[in-house]
Amino acid sequence: MKKVCVFCGAHPGDNPIYHESAKSLGETLTREGIALVYGGANIGIMGEVANAVLNSGGQVTGVITEHLMPIEGHTGLKDLHIVKDMHTRKSMMYDLSDGFAILPGGVGTLEEFFEILTWAQLKFHTKPIGILNTASYYNKLIHFLHHIADEQFMKREQLDLFFVADTPSKLIEGFKKRF
Repeated sequence: MKKVCVFCGAHPGDNPIYHESAKSLGETLTREGIALVYGGANIGIMGEVANAVLNSGGQVTGVITEHLMPIEGHTGLKDLHIVKDMHTRKSMMYDLSDGFAILPGGVGTLEEFFEILTWAQLKFHTKPIGILNTASYYNKLIHFLHHIADEQFMKREQLDLFFVADTPSKLIEGFKKRF
């Protein structure tokens, strides 16, 4: 695995552990020789993981829209793609990545997770998807996904299209097992 796309919040959240976990993930990615692909922001959890990779000597590729660049764009990136719209942004992030890590975030992060999960369900890709469940942030979502399978709106085996880890090191271990 050479590059991991991280989907996460442009907002900071209210628990400092989200920042600590994002920073730890960035440092772990660098230690493991894995480059970061992400949404190109310098704020929130996104900025935290990107800065951790940069500060530890790793490689970062940002992909951001023209609209968002003046609002939240990370000007310290050597590899920053400024694209026209969100669809192009997500498509480029997908193309550049070998797997996907879902960190705490809001509805944008959920939308990105569900799109990449849907693509996996439809067999458009077989790239690993890992949820970093920092401080049990995603417990209710994971429970709901099992409910969807229980109600037969999703095949039970499709729950295996993603894995859940509670620490950055376990997330990387999960990627290694699936790549």
